[in-house]
Amino acid sequence: MKPLLLEIGTEELPVGALPGLAQALFDGVVDGLVKRGVAIERDDAKPLYSPRRLAVLLPGVAAEQPEQRSEVLGPYVNIALDAEGQPTRALQGFAAKAGVDWTRLERTTDNKGERFVHRAVTPGAATAALLPEVLAEAIAGMPIPKPMRWGTRDSGFARPVHWLVLLHGEDVVEAALFGVRSDRMSRGHRFMHEGPVWIAAPGDYVDALRAAHVLVDPDERRERIVREVREAARAVGGVARVDDGNLEQVNCLVEWPDAVTCSFDEEFLAVPAEALVATMETNQKFFPVLDEGGRLTPHFIGVANIESKDPAEIRKGYERVIRPRFADARFFFEEDLKQGLASMNEGLRTVTYQAKLGSVADKVARVAALAESIAPKVGVEPALARRAAELSKADLQSRLVNEFPELQGIAGRHYAAAAGEPAEIAAAIDEAWMPRFAADAIAPSPLGRTLTIAERLDTLAGGFRAGLKPTGNKDPFALRRNALALARTLVEAGIDLDLDAALEAAGADVAEVREFILDRLRHYYAEQGVPPQQFEAVAATHPQSPADFDRRLKAIAEFALLPEAEALAAANKRIRNILRKAEGAIPQRVDAALFAEDAERELAEAVDAAIADTDTALAQRDYVAVLGRLARLRPQVDAFFDQVMVNADDPAIRGNRLALLQRLADRLGSVAAIEHLSS
Repeated sequence: MKPLLLEIGTEELPVGALPGLAQALFDGVVDGLVKRGVAIERDDAKPLYSPRRLAVLLPGVAAEQPEQRSEVLGPYVNIALDAEGQPTRALQGFAAKAGVDWTRLERTTDNKGERFVHRAVTPGAATAALLPEVLAEAIAGMPIPKPMRWGTRDSGFARPVHWLVLLHGEDVVEAALFGVRSDRMSRGHRFMHEGPVWIAAPGDYVDALRAAHVLVDPDERRERIVREVREAARAVGGVARVDDGNLEQVNCLVEWPDAVTCSFDEEFLAVPAEALVATMETNQKFFPVLDEGGRLTPHFIGVANIESKDPAEIRKGYERVIRPRFADARFFFEEDLKQGLASMNEGLRTVTYQAKLGSVADKVARVAALAESIAPKVGVEPALARRAAELSKADLQSRLVNEFPELQGIAGRHYAAAAGEPAEIAAAIDEAWMPRFAADAIAPSPLGRTLTIAERLDTLAGGFRAGLKPTGNKDPFALRRNALALARTLVEAGIDLDLDAALEAAGADVAEVREFILDRLRHYYAEQGVPPQQFEAVAATHPQSPADFDRRLKAIAEFALLPEAEALAAANKRIRNILRKAEGAIPQRVDAALFAEDAERELAEAVDAAIADTDTALAQRDYVAVLGRLARLRPQVDAFFDQVMVNADDPAIRGNRLALLQRLADRLGSVAAIEHLSS
């Protein structure tokens, strides 16, 4: 076993694609070796990369494949040999294809009889001979949407390739990639290191590049960025805002990060902080500096890809490029304030939301009506909900949102506050867009949640009416995201909204959209580790609201941990099968006079007691208490099935026993279809 190093040196690779490209190359090389039977030691190996290189470093790779054994089955003996025991044309052809005389073939037996077989053992190929093919396959499998071609080459890569390092132990493996032959010469930092970097052995790689001012380990590079940015922010009395997405972009832009502290005119702080932060992070990849209260300060941190001898010049450059963007944001904000929220709202009449669904103003009117009707169920004043909904999309006509689309709702909050609207309305206009992304929280206020629910209901109902149901990866109106946002808001806020009634009020095809939302919930709970059997057990009962669905799901999870759960689930499954196969109508009432066995009498008494004990808990939706009480029925249920034959000859007794089982099944299924828990 010897370490293996592969490094592909390129022009600067696309930032967004870099981690994925590195992972794909790593996986492709590992899979290619494993597929060929070459033993490898991975330990904690991971993709290595920087803006100008992709690398794979494995601590141990075998020098060669193991022996390659093959077995090819030939014709059966009765076909292969004639009456005199001589080879037929079938056997001769098989032997010729195997490259041996027929007398050297072996025989084997299967369930059809004896047949000829060719077995061969060949030495394994040297890993060095296999690596060029492994590399070619790995590159072919990389997700490069728009390969670049350079020179006269027919094939392309993410960016032009300038060098190739391929070492197995201390030996260079001969290979060629895009006209570049492999050697042991890497390259250091473009500006801070002259000449090639000699790699004596794979184990020297990371340290050799570090000495050449390249941090090829993305984790090491990321840690240095965070450390330097935070230290720079502390030096000016603030705290750096380190957004994960922004950090990842910066990490893919630099090989040798160096933090530079910068500032801007305090007058720009009059602009909504979110606009300034968006400019710094999205447009310039800078890190804003906040005070202890989380407010923006007139400082930011840039990360250079060089240790400059004159950092003041880099600082000036960073400050110079950000000023025009800030000036634009201030201009847009001030012009929007002059225009006013009412004027912006009026402009929505001229903006088409969707050809079949009218203008944005039409959508606002629908959402306002829904919000007003939903409000009492969320504990909100209906008039307040209507007013907030009527203003919720006015900022789509603002210049600031036109320049910074990610400020939808945020800009509206500022404009509503400036217009003198109540604070809760201003906040709700912003919260209506929550959750904005997968890990985002739901709207924190009842009014914001009301707007979120109304907005998502209308979007889903309208999207399905207009024939925009998602297909495959296509979801132009983000209906999947809207369905999840609606479900999450109702579940996480514990809002008991009758989903069918709400969908009907929104003009939706209730069954179709409800099933769509249920599918989003299925993914939502699967990500939390909820077993699919438990989800389906609750889904089978068609709870009225997602919040009630959640309560039942948590109860069934506790029930599944009880020692009686498996047996009761199996019994309920058996009961359901019996009831489904029953012929004729099952009596509505159980007649104690028809009991012929003690076990059925005892089960009837136990069921009556359990129903009496759980009526209140069921009405109060204390599903944990309901299932806990029902679990105590197991002894009587077991005894019934051990001692009683349900399908008695006497039709009256048979019907009475079916009625008892129906009564039991109804209560066992009052929280969830527990039979789904039975394996």
